[in-house]
Amino acid sequence: MAINAATTSIVALHDDPELETVFQAVAAHDPTGERTAGVLRYTLDQLYDGQRTGRYRWDQLHKTEKTHCGTLVEINMQRTFLFDDGDVLDFTIDGIEVDCKYSQKKASWMIPLEARGKIILGLWASDELSKWSMGVVRAEERFLGSGGNRDRKTSLNADGRAAISWLFDDADLPPNVLLHLPADITQEVMADGASGAERIRRLFRLAQRTIISRTAVETVAQQKDAMKRVRGNGGARTDLAPEGIIILGQYQSHRLIARRLNLPEPGPGESISASVTPASPDTGVEIDGSWWQLTSGESHVFHAPALPTQ
Repeated sequence: MAINAATTSIVALHDDPELETVFQAVAAHDPTGERTAGVLRYTLDQLYDGQRTGRYRWDQLHKTEKTHCGTLVEINMQRTFLFDDGDVLDFTIDGIEVDCKYSQKKASWMIPLEARGKIILGLWASDELSKWSMGVVRAEERFLGSGGNRDRKTSLNADGRAAISWLFDDADLPPNVLLHLPADITQEVMADGASGAERIRRLFRLAQRTIISRTAVETVAQQKDAMKRVRGNGGARTDLAPEGIIILGQYQSHRLIARRLNLPEPGPGESISASVTPASPDTGVEIDGSWWQLTSGESHVFHAPALPTQ
């Protein structure tokens, strides 16, 4: 993911040295955008609080929680990038005061009176689209709408939105697994009345060949140490083996198996399940002393092999 310097901005960065300084400083902190994307993913998951509530969608939040999202984004950005406090605004970046704003609609940041004429670091994310953006703009009066709310906050007008210099625009947000599974699968996984262990088994049975994050596991299990419900020795890895399903985790040996099976490779805290069937050495991957390949179509179910424990 590369920095998307905004070539379409109606204000060139070099025309505003402070704006350019902030742009370059933020770019230096996060040249690929992965850290900011992680902040946004973490903040949304923090609001859902799935381990305790089972929630995983924006429309499941209360109005006050939605309103609090911008504050959490600001807090988590500062914790991640260690920006200094501002005297009046949120941050000081390279000695320049910056106000951090987040909105659910791109570039619809509400700008307070004290930030007029100042630099805005604006963010947006959509869990539904798995996209996010971040840009900088100076909140000049000519860029602000004529209206305002009771706190005298206002938003950018069309020229103001055109003046944004985007560091990243429509970049990929780490996906919300439960949100993007087919609705019938998510409903079956999360159906009332099932234990946490049973919901985990359903998740890995029904959502095969899909990377499952730790957050998704915690939301489905809704209990402490949810990851033990995935592992062997009584977890889903043991329970689903008679159905021919393996669950690969973050171990390097598991990642190698995933790669050889042409599956996405799970990263830290991630897992992926798949049905396997016996294969020949020239078509399969060796697991526990025998050869296996992904199941295709209807076939006899074989007990899945034991996976490496590290």
